[in-house]
Amino acid sequence: MAALEREMVERRRWITPEQFGLSYSLARLTPGTNVLAFSAATAWIVRGWLGAILAVLGSSVPPAILAVWLVHAYDVWVRNAAAQAMMSGMVAAVAGMTAAGAVLLFRGQAGRAGLTRGLFLSGAAALLVGWLEVSPVITLALAALAGFLWKEPVKECSPL
Repeated sequence: MAALEREMVERRRWITPEQFGLSYSLARLTPGTNVLAFSAATAWIVRGWLGAILAVLGSSVPPAILAVWLVHAYDVWVRNAAAQAMMSGMVAAVAGMTAAGAVLLFRGQAGRAGLTRGLFLSGAAALLVGWLEVSPVITLALAALAGFLWKEPVKECSPL
């Protein structure tokens, strides 16, 4: 919005700062897509009803066409054996990168106790989300509580 304000108010001087503020405020109050409402409001100020109609059509028709095309492309893609093989490979790669990220996080844990704690909490989270179908938000809250209650001993630092 800041870039739009610079372009429309300062650079091109199509509308005043007050008109920009009014358009922005009204767009925030309307239900639905605020950017679409903002486009309609500012275009109405600049070019009247024709501007508002063209702004709404210009802001909504191209994305709608793109969405329809993407759904069609996905439908074709999902039926293709080569595409399925590629997706399987990507899923395996994502799982591997996630596991590697977990290993890197565990390396930062303090000693064997930290590793045990991390593995236990990871396993518990996998059990809760994967098999018991507990919400990820609840699982994260439980993990935070467990981390708070299961404190690790603080390592003493030697003076230099």
